[in-house]
Amino acid sequence: MDLAARVQALTPSTTLAITAKAKALKQSGHDVIGLGAGEPDFNTPSYILDAAAKAMQEGFTKYTPSGGIVELKDAIIKKMKVDQELDYTREEVIVTTGAKHALYTLFQVLLNPDDEVIIPTPYWVSYPEQIKLAEGKPVYVQASESNQFKLTPEQLESSITAKTKAVIINSPSNPTGMMYSKQELQALGEVCLKHNIFIISDEIYEKLIYTGDKHVSIAEISPELKENTIIINGVSKSHAMTGWRIGYALGKKEIIKAMTNLASHSTSNPTSIAQIAAMEAYNQTDQKLEEMKQAFSERLEKSYQWLIDIPGITCVKPNGAFYLFPNVKEAVRMNGFDSVESWVDAILEEEKVALVPGSGFGAPDNARLSYAISLDQLEEAMKRIHRFVKNHQ
Repeated sequence: MDLAARVQALTPSTTLAITAKAKALKQSGHDVIGLGAGEPDFNTPSYILDAAAKAMQEGFTKYTPSGGIVELKDAIIKKMKVDQELDYTREEVIVTTGAKHALYTLFQVLLNPDDEVIIPTPYWVSYPEQIKLAEGKPVYVQASESNQFKLTPEQLESSITAKTKAVIINSPSNPTGMMYSKQELQALGEVCLKHNIFIISDEIYEKLIYTGDKHVSIAEISPELKENTIIINGVSKSHAMTGWRIGYALGKKEIIKAMTNLASHSTSNPTSIAQIAAMEAYNQTDQKLEEMKQAFSERLEKSYQWLIDIPGITCVKPNGAFYLFPNVKEAVRMNGFDSVESWVDAILEEEKVALVPGSGFGAPDNARLSYAISLDQLEEAMKRIHRFVKNHQ
């Protein structure tokens, strides 16, 4: 079949592929520990579930405005004011079918053919694919491990051309868990303002920071940077609502209007009931969310130590999210494998532990491990990886 060239050029999601393989092994009766999925292992808090159930019973099951209900927009606006001291109007907010859809829609309305978007490497797997689908060109800039995988102003400056439309900043980051300080963001922002390029600020992991530092949005640093920034966020990670598919974007009303028009012809609207659930997530507080964050923090501390005790593996300790992104190049070499992909496949086959090779994130010497599973499972997974590395020396 002669499929569209833009679809044939897509690279399948590495994370979804490894998760599917792990699930298939599990369904065959194997004791598989999956470290691939990027979602909390906690259920959505009960007060959110109750609000959704009430909305269904009251008949809130019809179409809504394409850009989201005003009550949810107002909850997002309030959240931004409380958390970042940022002021937005309803015309500057769009609610989308997940943060991924917010990014997809943004690239579709922002990019013309061959417009360039700078992506610091390592990156979340969908950024380049979505840019290519919008006929744009991803421009990769290798952020060094020695600088905690963070883009420097000098790197950004040297990567900008006449075709550069935007740069993506993901803080805290998937896959590295690293986050930028206010000073680092300000330095990057000055470069962006100098060249008048957009900043796409992916802040989906903002609530999962374990260092005691406050999340800083680049948009809050100055009015000029706010004007040039489109914030992408959602409730998936912060409130354990990955399956509800509610995200949002905040930015210039002209951009948000274009995104809303496009959404009206693609998804019609975000799911009505899920919007009520997200509104409740932002309008109430729940101690369980803090407990979830504390659990992730404890898992990070223990799994990080278990991981760096494995021969041939080094790891920059992350600040947030729920991933470890170790450099496994030496372990792969010691074990006699020719790539991280083949090493990861062998671990899944022999030890039934699913990791994600770093090549999907633009970092072929690394692997990504999610610690969004129980401590007992994490400890067992690390034991199995350790055993694999020892047995193949």
